[in-house]
Parts: sequence; C-alpha cells; structure tokens
Amino acid sequence: MRNRLKIERAILDITQDELAKKIGVSRQTINSIEKNRYVPSTELALKLSKIFNKPVNDFFYLDE
Repeated sequence: MRNRLKIERAILDITQDELAKKIGVSRQTINSIEKNRYVPSTELALKLSKIFNKPVNDFFYLDE
C-alpha cells in the first residue's frame, strides 16, 4: 500500500508532530506511515480521513 500522507500534510502546512498529536499517535508513527513502513489500522486511517476531510482512498491506495 502507498500513500499521499506527506503531500496532504504539506497542503495543510502541519508537521508530523502536529498531525500525530491531533490523532493520538507518535511522530514516529506518522513518519513510518509516510515512508510506507507501517500500514495504519482502519481506525487510524479514519482519523486521518477526518483531519484531511477526504475519503481514505484519496490518500491511501494499493500498489498495482
């Protein structure tokens, strides 16, 4: 799975730490998601969706 989390975060002009605090995870978790080393849980993906006000599949997608 790939993601556009870093791009979406830049659009909102928020740091990894700010995003992490908003959804209740560590900055390292956000970093790991952005680098595709960690696949977020459904709950975490939905929290991100709410922050970005976009459907989950707008920033998470499966590799071809």
